[in-house]
Amino acid sequence: MVKKVVSLVVFVPLAIVLIVLSVANRQAVTLALNPFKPDDALLSLTAPFFVFLFLALILGLLLGSAATWLAQGKYRKKARTESRQVVRWQAEADRHKSRAEQLAGSGLPQIPAK
Repeated sequence: MVKKVVSLVVFVPLAIVLIVLSVANRQAVTLALNPFKPDDALLSLTAPFFVFLFLALILGLLLGSAATWLAQGKYRKKARTESRQVVRWQAEADRHKSRAEQLAGSGLPQIPAK
């Protein structure tokens, strides 16, 4: 419930701001990718300004996500390694437990714990 309220408090104002930016920036602008000849039609793109704003936002989100994912790689590797160790130790503990139950059930003398 709290998560829904927080997301509404965050996303509704964000949506309103993005809609206002879209409506206010409908003028067509040209993005020239050739700095030596800006009027080159092959390396230029004409679109409403809000399209460039949204593309920049999306590109920033993707680059930030990729950088975070790459930076956290060592922690994911450590978690995988420790997860394998947990499974191995659990299997060993289960083997010891079953062996102890077999010894207790067979009536053989057991070695006292230290």
